[in-house]
Amino acid sequence: MAGRLLIVSNRLPVTVAERDGGVVVVRSSGGLATGLRAPHERSGGLWLGWPGDLTSLSSEASSLVEERLGELGAIPVQLGRSEQQVFYDNISNSVLWPICHDRLDHLPLRVTGWDVYETVNARFADLVVEHYEPGDTIWVHDYQLFRLPALLRERLPDARIGFFLHVPFPNPEIFFTLPVRRRLVEGMLGADLIGFHTARYRGHFAATLRRLFRIERDADWAIDWRGRRVSIGVFPMGVDAAGIAERASAPAVSAEQLAVSTGNPRLLLGIDRLDYSKGIPRRLLAFEQLIRSRAEWREKLRLIQVAVPSRGTTRAYGKFRREVDALVGRINGDLGTPSWTPVQYLYASVPDHTLLALYRAADVMLVTPVRDGMNLVAKEFVASRVDEDGVLVLSEFAGAAEELRDAVLVNPYDVDSVADCIHEALVMPDPERRRRMRALRAQVMEHDVHAWAEGFLGALAAV
Repeated sequence: MAGRLLIVSNRLPVTVAERDGGVVVVRSSGGLATGLRAPHERSGGLWLGWPGDLTSLSSEASSLVEERLGELGAIPVQLGRSEQQVFYDNISNSVLWPICHDRLDHLPLRVTGWDVYETVNARFADLVVEHYEPGDTIWVHDYQLFRLPALLRERLPDARIGFFLHVPFPNPEIFFTLPVRRRLVEGMLGADLIGFHTARYRGHFAATLRRLFRIERDADWAIDWRGRRVSIGVFPMGVDAAGIAERASAPAVSAEQLAVSTGNPRLLLGIDRLDYSKGIPRRLLAFEQLIRSRAEWREKLRLIQVAVPSRGTTRAYGKFRREVDALVGRINGDLGTPSWTPVQYLYASVPDHTLLALYRAADVMLVTPVRDGMNLVAKEFVASRVDEDGVLVLSEFAGAAEELRDAVLVNPYDVDSVADCIHEALVMPDPERRRRMRALRAQVMEHDVHAWAEGFLGALAAV
C-alpha cells in the first residue's frame, strides 16, 4: 500500500472524558482499534469518525481535544445532538441493527429519518474528500455508513475504496423489508472490495444482488457494476490473540483468578453487551433447566453473567434490561439458598484484568447469541486460556462457529439441549478438554486481528 490509509467508522477509537478539571483523550483497546493501529500508523494515515458528544465542553476544552485527536491521526466528524440521535439511535440501532440480526419484531411501527441518515453519510463523505490525497486507500466500516462508499465514488471516481460489514448481512427476505434496500446496496457497491465475516453473509449479499439488479457474481466472487469490477470477499475478524495471552499471564490476573476460584463451586461464565441478539434470557433458562434436571449441580455450580451496558437511550434496550433483571431475580429466588446464589449478575463494564481473570477461572464459557456477526468474546476466551483448559460452548448462529469447530456447538433456541451440552462440557474428560482447547488456540492465534487487517488490505490492493 503506497499511499496513506484513511479509516472511516461511525466512532473514533477514542474516549473523551473530563478528569480533575481537565479533558483527556484515551485510545480505545477494542478489536478494530487494535487491528488497524499498525497499518494506520505505518502509512501515516487518518481515522475519521464521530468523537462522541462534546457539546458540553468549553471552547478551550474542545480545542484541546481536537489537538490531541490530531496527534493521534484522528479527524472528528461534527454532528449535532438531534442529528446524532436520529442517525444513530433511530435508524442505525433501531432499524438496521434488528434487520441485520433477524429481529423484525424489534422494528418500530413507522420509520422516519432516512433523510438524516443520508445527510450524515454525506457529512462523512465531505470530510473524507477534504482530507483525501491521490494514492490514498479508503476503508469504510459497518452498517452506519452503508451509503458512504457510493457517495465517495461520485466525487473520487479513481479512489481505492473498501467496505467491511461487521454485522451479519441478513437473508434477502428479511433485508427486503427495508424500503430503502436498493439505495443501501447501491451505497455498498461504491466500494472496490466488500468484505464479510462468513461465506453465509456473502451468499446472502450475492442473492440480494441477484434479486435487486439481476446481477450474477462470477467464479472469483466479483461483479460488474456501472463500468467497474466489485469484489466480494470473506475475511473472518480475529482478536489480538498474542496480546491477550500475554496480559492473561500477568501475576495480577493470576491472583484475581485465584480469588474468584478458591473455595467456590464450578463456574460458568457469560460476558456480553446487554443486547437482545446475545441470547442471555435463553442462556439463563438453560442454566435453570440444568439445575432443575440434575440435582448433583445444586450448590455445586454458579453462573457469572456480565452484561455490559449498551445503547441505554434506545427504548427496546431499557425494556430488555428489565426482562433480564426479572429473570435473574426469579431464578435466584426459586433456586437459591442462604449459602448459594446460582446467578451472579453484573450490569457493568469490567476492567481488562478482571475480564481476563474471569476467562481464566471459568470451567465453561457460554457464548450463545441467537445471531452474531462474529463474536470476539469467544476468541478472547480462547486466547486467554494459556493453561490450555476450559470448554467453550458456542452458538451455531455466531459467525465464530464457522472457524471454532472444536467448541461445543449448540442451538440457542433449544433450551433443553443447551442445558444438556453444558452438563457434557462440565463432565468432559481432561484429555478431551485440552485437545479441543489446543485446537481452538491454534486457530485463534494464527488467524488474529492483524492477519484479518492485512488480508483485507492485501485483497483490496489486488483488486
